[in-house]
Amino acid sequence: MVDADQTFVIVGGGLAGAKAAETLRAEGFTGRVILISDERDHPYERPPLSKGYLLGKEERDSVFVHEPAWYAQNDIELHLGQFVDRIDRGGKTVRFGDDGTLVRYDKLLLVTGAEPRRLDIPGTDLAGVHHLRRLAHAERLKGVLSSLGRDNGHIVIAGAGWIGLEVAAAAREYGAEVTVIEPAPTPLHGVLGPELGGVFAELHREHGVRFHFGRQLTEIVGQDGMVLAARTDDGEEHPAHDVLAAIGAAPRVGLAEAAGLEIADRAHGGGIVVDERLRTSDPDIYAAGDVANFPLALFDTRMRVEHWANALNGGPAAARAMLGQDVTYDRVPYFFTDQYDLGMEYSGWAPAGSYDQVVIRGDAGKREFIAFWVKEGRVLAGMNVNVWDVTEQIQKLIRAKAQVDTEALADPHVPLDSLTS
Repeated sequence: MVDADQTFVIVGGGLAGAKAAETLRAEGFTGRVILISDERDHPYERPPLSKGYLLGKEERDSVFVHEPAWYAQNDIELHLGQFVDRIDRGGKTVRFGDDGTLVRYDKLLLVTGAEPRRLDIPGTDLAGVHHLRRLAHAERLKGVLSSLGRDNGHIVIAGAGWIGLEVAAAAREYGAEVTVIEPAPTPLHGVLGPELGGVFAELHREHGVRFHFGRQLTEIVGQDGMVLAARTDDGEEHPAHDVLAAIGAAPRVGLAEAAGLEIADRAHGGGIVVDERLRTSDPDIYAAGDVANFPLALFDTRMRVEHWANALNGGPAAARAMLGQDVTYDRVPYFFTDQYDLGMEYSGWAPAGSYDQVVIRGDAGKREFIAFWVKEGRVLAGMNVNVWDVTEQIQKLIRAKAQVDTEALADPHVPLDSLTS
């Protein structure tokens, strides 16, 4: 039985950590809750960093999960700008890296998130090379894009994934010139495959973005510490005043690995291995959000999900598990994006080779459609583009794991609900 003498420590100050702390109090936990973040800002949500806040359409304060006063009001001991450098599993303590203070825990939650992968090429030390992960990154990049737009400046983006494309859209809305370098043959190739990646390529081309597919950066050329151009592996130089590295993120597992917790290899997504209750190989330590590699029976696999919904739902699930509640974390993976006038939601999991056809319902040419990734008549994933209020039905189709009539699936006049009845 959890009681007031217990201490629950949360390491990581993002959405998952903040929602875990909120859930502990909402579920009636009266012990100490200690939330430790290596960022100086209060816990915030990351989607606005490449969407509304980056575009100047949302105020800075709108990104925070709670008002600053909420933490004291709910007796959450918040340590900002501090980091944990050691977990002593035997002594059940964590150590602050700046002054060596030890804090004992009864249960520990690791929500350390992920960090941007770095370009391993010459020139990355130049002043105009950027990453986008933290609020401070977004603040800096917002000023850069605004300046580029005023001066008809040029940004080169390495990577045509979600962050790369969202920043490309923001840059074009500011009026900056944009070139995207991507090794794959289409944007989002690993997620959407060639069938749907082309939809996003065409969207961005219509807005003036230049793509170079099948290429990768080999050097960032500069002078006096400033970026002048970006060179690709075909020897071409692309003019640039700034460069954004948007080549993915790596889970921050160093703390867990040093503590001897089980870590998944990169081929299986990396991250801290957890069970269906989000419990690590140590029964008193849990992990959630970007850093957790969890089993998903629905797809008979393990996965690590770096999207907002996983942090939003994973933090509370871990908190309830820490309280001893019967928890099975089996959410259907979900993410969304907004680029120009295109809004999209994606549910499910359909990596390359896992499906045998893509079924389109609606008009892909007008970018008003739902795409379904299907194997042997079973829906693995669905993406609704500028079509709304269908996520629940799509996820119901995925969970049903039943064969559906693909002609009916493609017919907008057949209600999606009827396909699972």
